Amino acid sequence: MNIFETDDNSTPLTEEEKMQLKAKWITTRAELNEIETKGIIEAEIWLLKNQKDILNENFIKLLHKKMFGDIWLWAGKYRTTERNIGVAPYEIQPKLRILLDDVRFWIKYHTYPEKEIAIRFHHRLVQIHPFPNGNGRISRLMADLIMRMLDKKELNWENKNLTEISELRKKYIIALQAADRGNYELLLKFIED
Repeated sequence: MNIFETDDNSTPLTEEEKMQLKAKWITTRAELNEIETKGIIEAEIWLLKNQKDILNENFIKLLHKKMFGDIWLWAGKYRTTERNIGVAPYEIQPKLRILLDDVRFWIKYHTYPEKEIAIRFHHRLVQIHPFPNGNGRISRLMADLIMRMLDKKELNWENKNLTEISELRKKYIIALQAADRGNYELLLKFIED
């Protein structure tokens, strides 16, 4: 089985990016998912001691590196190639800065309810797709960090393995696609189910 096999809604890695896998002992997709999950848990532990200003570009890059740095050489670095999703590589940095400014504005002026701010941030970060992989996972974690920053309960991503090809993942992708068209209702419903 190809450990890099993806569904139509996943971000495929380039051959060069695949070669940057640090953990050469991995031979199955399940092993890759397991070690990436371990990295995410370690990043969440790191966050307990190091959560400062989360709404800045350096923090997002550092968090991605903490999540995937033991697995991928490109962890914490913006992608340099076009993808089936996301902005052009040269647009990543300016679009991310605009997003971070937007979120600060939404929070300051109570533009949306807290959950919607977190969901809109999550969706836009996925749309930008700054990294070769792990964009959905870092976007969900960042949405939870925004909720924590606002002294609110984290979003309901628990027990939702969205990396595995499943009916749940399909529902999530449909909700993201609706958000692409400006309709956030399905994504808000997804986190509440």
